[in-house]
Amino acid sequence: MTGSVLSLGLPMAFPAPGLPERVRIHEVGARDGLQNEALPLPVEVKAEFVARLAAAGLRTVEATSFVHPKWVPQLADAEQLMPLLAGLPERYPGLRLPVLVPNERGLDRALAHGVTDIAVFASATETFARRNLNRSLDESLEMFAPVVARAAAEGVRVRGYLSMCFGDPWEGPVPLSQVVDVAGRLLDLGCDELSLGDTIGVATPGHVTALLEELARAGASAERLAVHFHDTYGQALANTLAALRSGVATVDASAGGLGGCPYAKSATGNLATEDLVWMLHGLGIETGVDLEALAATSVWLADRLGRPSPSRAVRALTGG
Repeated sequence: MTGSVLSLGLPMAFPAPGLPERVRIHEVGARDGLQNEALPLPVEVKAEFVARLAAAGLRTVEATSFVHPKWVPQLADAEQLMPLLAGLPERYPGLRLPVLVPNERGLDRALAHGVTDIAVFASATETFARRNLNRSLDESLEMFAPVVARAAAEGVRVRGYLSMCFGDPWEGPVPLSQVVDVAGRLLDLGCDELSLGDTIGVATPGHVTALLEELARAGASAERLAVHFHDTYGQALANTLAALRSGVATVDASAGGLGGCPYAKSATGNLATEDLVWMLHGLGIETGVDLEALAATSVWLADRLGRPSPSRAVRALTGG
């Protein structure tokens, strides 16, 4: 996929009532996206990808994962990548570069590189907890407790990912009460933010609204929540809009629509950041993101991956 970005400008803005004035995009392409590629990219390309995302205006860019290389070989170069990113926060004030850590050993490795933000990855269902973490749901939360506590003691911000919030390929529909229970336990551990994942992309807007209402009744304020949608059935943007109407103002997305889930084969790509930005700008919501620069970055990366970007906005903006 080659070629320059077309100068189509931004969509006409028609603000809608009841929506946030600004949305923080939690960019996951460099971690969640690249971990699903068949072959690892050179570490220098990954570093340039993160730098380009920051230059496009994204201020939260999840950089990598300190998971054992056996499980995620595509991100085995985390130790080599982090020094290459060291100067970016000074160049782009406000930039945060979270990393995923699976356990205390991963936290040790991350802290050695001076990280300021980490994430832990939990499951709302028993089966996925065992398949993804090789532990029961309870055991996984017990494993995360000292990670979160130590991170907080070091002044490191902690995000909790909660996968399978809307459906599980092995267990089927996930009861709202089950998701609310595990979400509450993660927040009680001390997570500063909780990202609700539609890992296999089966959510619909009404389902999203119902879950957020249940969480609000349980005391989980929308200010501490984020949403992470996959576009398996083409519902990611509609689900995002439902979340915005419920007060959520942090949305996960992946540049160019990269990613899926290596442990859930029915999961297709993440919500494309460009598609999200096009919608948000059309609603008059501030993001701080230069859409044309972001689309150009996804074109640049697609060339290095040897395949076109699945993002509709990227294709429209590039004529591809």
